[in-house]
Order: sequence, then structure tokens, then C-alpha cells
Amino acid sequence: MVDPRWEKLTEAAADLRRLLDETPEVAITLGSGLSKAFGVPDGGRIIPAEEIPHTPRPTVAGHAGEFWAGRIGETPVLVQRGRAHFYEGHPLDEIVFVTRLFAVLGVKTLIVTNASGAVNPDFRAGDLVIITDHINMLGANPLHGPNLEHLGPRFPDMSAAYTPRLRQLAQEVATAEGIELKEGVYVAALGPSYETPAEIRSFRTMGADLVGMSTVPEVIAAAHAGMDVLGISIATNLAAGVDPDATLTHDEVIETTDRKGSEMRRLLMGIIAQI
Repeated sequence: MVDPRWEKLTEAAADLRRLLDETPEVAITLGSGLSKAFGVPDGGRIIPAEEIPHTPRPTVAGHAGEFWAGRIGETPVLVQRGRAHFYEGHPLDEIVFVTRLFAVLGVKTLIVTNASGAVNPDFRAGDLVIITDHINMLGANPLHGPNLEHLGPRFPDMSAAYTPRLRQLAQEVATAEGIELKEGVYVAALGPSYETPAEIRSFRTMGADLVGMSTVPEVIAAAHAGMDVLGISIATNLAAGVDPDATLTHDEVIETTDRKGSEMRRLLMGIIAQI
């Protein structure tokens, strides 16, 4: 009996292929506020998410809910402009649906971006950070349940989920572009409430530098499917308790991504040109 998850993926892939001029080599998932900051590259086409069956619709401000397909330089690229989140009520199978769809299409490299809170007291709002590793505090794993054998093994290795070669490339591009790029470990919390100061202290003890509410499910699914992964975060604010006088709001997240988004765009364009 065919797994219904695989049937949905192959149906969506067939519909999306009909809308694409060529198979994308690189896919990008844009986080909060970054759809606007990244903009729409010249050429290509916008594909509304509703044209692709079974694709979850994001409901959070700053997430466009559409795709862009085209070439950036010489590279065929597919961009997910806004993602769905676990806290919105979607099951994890839906959260990672687009990531798995990329894999079914034949995408080899996934770039995931997000907005995060700075747990590391040496980080500042607006810092761009390469994700070196993650801690899953969502209380769930997208690989839970029957394994999708078409995509990957039952027990995938996560020791290098964030591909070292791509992290090095990102640093080289950042240096060439004059962009300061830090590195850190990202912890995913369920949300949607922001974390308490006590939770942030515990995350810091665990070794986290950044905290957010996304990304980890997609990276697990991508690693399972054998994709290379690069994760880049904008630290949009200091996490609870790092600045005792700060009040956390989503408006601050969007404001910082607007302010630093041009740097993120330059970094992404430079990386894609060299993949």
C-alpha cells in the first residue's frame, strides 16, 4: 500500500513541474519578514501556494505564502516565500511538506533562513548568524511515525545536518561582501509565546546562541532526504532576560528584518552564485 504522504508529494510535484521551466538545483525557505527583504529577483515567475495541492498556507505576518521560480545567475532556484509554523496548528507532516517537495523535485541544496532571538549575550539585534547546529525543543520530530523510504533511511545521521562546505562558502562570501557573519547554535521552541527569562537561561546552559520557532523540522526533513543544508538567521532581538528592559514583539522582528534584509539578500545572492 502506498503511503498517502508520498501520494500527496508526488501529486504536488507533478503539478509544480508543469509550472517550472527547469528543475531547480537550489531551494530557499525565507523566514519572518524576509520575503519582503529578499524581494522578487528579475525574471522568473511567482507561483501562488494555492496552485500546489497539499501545500500549507502560512497565517503569520511577514510570510507571503507563495513561490518564486527562476534563475539567479546561472543557477535554477525555487524560493519558498514564507513558511508555515508548528504553533499555527499544522501537523509536522505539513510543516515539512514543502521541504520534502523540494527533495522529490530533485533539489540538492536547501538554504533555510529565519528570524531569531539572541540568547548569546555577545550577539546584538541585527546580527547575521550562520547556524552550525540545532537543539530541538519542539517536543516532536517530523520523522515520527512510518518512515518515508522513498526519501531516506529510518535513522538518518544528523551529525553534519548543516553542511560544513556551505558554511565555509557563506563565510567566504560574507568576507568578500564586507558583511559581518557570526556563527551559533539554534534552539527551536514551540511558541507562539516568547520564551521566559528562565527558559532562555536554560537554553544558554544547553549551548544555544539563538532561539526561534521554526527551521529545525525542515532541516531534519532535508537531512533525511540527503540534501545539503545551509542555515542563516537574523538575530532580530535580544531574547527574554538578555536585555532586562526589553519587551518582545513581532513588530520588532519585522522591523529588524526590513533593516538588515538587504545584507541578507546580498549574502544569499553571492552564495547562490558559487554553489
